[in-house]
Amino acid sequence: MDKKPAPRAVLFDAYGTLFDVYSVGLTAEQLFPGAGDRLGRLWRSLQIDYTRLASMGGAYQPFWDLTRAALQAAAEQLGLSLSAEAEAQLMNQYRHLSAFPENRAVLQALKARGIPTAILSNGDPEMLAIAVRSAGFGELLDHVLSVHATRRYKTDPAAYQVGVDALGLPARDMLFVSSNGWDAIGATWFGYQTLWVNRTGTPLERLGTTPHHQGQTLRDVLPLIDSLSSHHHQQRG
Repeated sequence: MDKKPAPRAVLFDAYGTLFDVYSVGLTAEQLFPGAGDRLGRLWRSLQIDYTRLASMGGAYQPFWDLTRAALQAAAEQLGLSLSAEAEAQLMNQYRHLSAFPENRAVLQALKARGIPTAILSNGDPEMLAIAVRSAGFGELLDHVLSVHATRRYKTDPAAYQVGVDALGLPARDMLFVSSNGWDAIGATWFGYQTLWVNRTGTPLERLGTTPHHQGQTLRDVLPLIDSLSSHHHQQRG
């Protein structure tokens, strides 16, 4: 197997990886008792579907707009009457998604090791800025990168190229971390070293490619970085 260099930077997906996209389910459940979880899950599924359709069709719309459209479509599919107030409440919740509890310690530890960190996300810049500020991660991330300028969503190679351009490093010198299996696969195709944070024990998409590493929480980033770094030093020694 090709020996990978020790990662010189870590890129994180945002939605699902740093921010819990299903935390909207609590608000949804208050608005639609008994259907909140289903609404949250279908909303997320349609949101991703819409990014792919828009990207493949060359008909880009900002992530915020696609997120709203997906919410409306999910409510319609589930036969839920979505008032303007409920829509505004859920969209506002999406701006301020809960961060996973282990994130801060992991980002602080990477900073202490002197390893640059970045978000690389489908989210548009304003959405990401609010989410990062809301979570208090501003000082812990070196870059907050959006695919917005490329008008292409992940898994388009142009989306992953944003990280290479911003950090000035080859993809193989960076670790890309995502809780979305398809995103980890896309980053693997592109050439990043990859860690799939499979929080829920979900089966991997059957696309003939497996991410290089798999974990269950963001904490798995640190021992992986340390083991890759020590292996690299042993080889050089």
